[in-house]
Amino acid sequence: MVPTLKFAVFLLALFAFVDASSAEKDFVQCEKIVREWARSALEEEIEGDGHTLRDLLFFLHVPRTGGRTYFHCLVKKVYGAALECPRSYDKLRFDPRKPKCRLVATHDDYSIMSMLPREKTSVMTVLRHPVDRVFSAYEFSVEVASRFLVHPNLTSATELTKRIRAKHKGVSTLDIWPWKYLVPWMREDLFARRDARKMKGLSYVNSNDSYNVEEMAMPLHQFINEPVVLDTVHNGATFQVAGLTNNSYLAEAHDVRHCVQKFTILGEHVLQVAQKRLDNMLFVGLTEKHRESAKMFVNVVGPQVISQIVSDSSMEGLSKIKSVTEQNSLLSDSELDSNYHQDGTSDQKTTENVSTENLEGIKKNMTVEKIMEEYKACISPLRNSQSVRRANSLREISPANFSKEARLLVPEEVLQQIRSLNSLDLRLFKYAEGIYAKQNERMHELVTTEELKSVSSDSHGIRIWQATVLATCFAFFILLCVNARRRRSKLKI
Repeated sequence: MVPTLKFAVFLLALFAFVDASSAEKDFVQCEKIVREWARSALEEEIEGDGHTLRDLLFFLHVPRTGGRTYFHCLVKKVYGAALECPRSYDKLRFDPRKPKCRLVATHDDYSIMSMLPREKTSVMTVLRHPVDRVFSAYEFSVEVASRFLVHPNLTSATELTKRIRAKHKGVSTLDIWPWKYLVPWMREDLFARRDARKMKGLSYVNSNDSYNVEEMAMPLHQFINEPVVLDTVHNGATFQVAGLTNNSYLAEAHDVRHCVQKFTILGEHVLQVAQKRLDNMLFVGLTEKHRESAKMFVNVVGPQVISQIVSDSSMEGLSKIKSVTEQNSLLSDSELDSNYHQDGTSDQKTTENVSTENLEGIKKNMTVEKIMEEYKACISPLRNSQSVRRANSLREISPANFSKEARLLVPEEVLQQIRSLNSLDLRLFKYAEGIYAKQNERMHELVTTEELKSVSSDSHGIRIWQATVLATCFAFFILLCVNARRRRSKLKI
């Protein structure tokens, strides 16, 4: 009996040694993979002034940060729809080569930069506190999935969805990362729970906790531990800015992401890359300061967009002049002589229209006050429509009605687990707050400089006016003196 026991202890010790040795080898291999990726990623970063707008602006839209509102009600107001690249959110058919393509907005991660002219592209993003973002991701997954519960069964819902998508050939929520993973998975779960209620004969469920109505929808505490959520939601902002989501264009993204998830200490390398990229971004906004971020964007980026559009318009004007000149070169000498002055006047007007009228028109429509007015007018109906749609969707799984008040009832244990699962995002958000503060200082410097220029311009105008008045008075005085001398001369004669 004793020898058998000793042998069992020996085997256990051997297995433990093998496991430890294997884990150590895995860590060494993972560390090599992550370090090599981080080194390459940092080397690819373009040196220079990231705060100067380049030819193309990439809005890296982190899910559930209010990016849709921010983009439609602000960024597109500044740029105009004509400059947006087509099919921005459609990864399979996205093409940035469209003429005048100046604005890209997508849930794709930073790796999409491999498809863009990196040295000519500026990047902006908006970040949100990770705990609130996880809440919102859970709520949106349930909300969108619950819309399918109007169908009698899962098969019917799936088939109808396929037919609608094939017919319209547009981009739906089910095509966009990460919802293309989360919504079908949640939809299947909701139908399974509804079938279970029918089998039990449950027609009504009463609960005071909207995030833990197990009979109606997957509870939040279960959601945050599911593999698909671990892979797409937790630390999602960090992985997205680093270009390492499961939607990445990088071949090594899967291995790097899973090494970091397995050995959390390796997350330092990913965080370092994400922070460096935030530093180099044109603009970083915060969901918690949505309106202030909007005003800051207009003040800091708006003037650069105006300059860029005016420059493009000027080039178009010069192109038109060149075209007219080339046409004139094909005319006979007599025709050229007779048309010279007329064409020259026409070309001059074209240039004036581009450089002055367009500039004044753009400046008039691009004031901070005007854009902020349009922003406020846009967000109100958009948010109202979103609220109505959410209420209609969640009606199918009542009493799971999500709200800020309901979030307060979630146990601290669950909140602490969310923080633990999003440790990288928490640190990245803290870092972003520091960047935001610096941007705010820079904005005030710009505004103060513009005000000083305005005052200086006004003062210059006042000085010119004063000098003109003095010169007029002096000339009038000289004239009086001359006239008086003439009258005295006549009297002597």
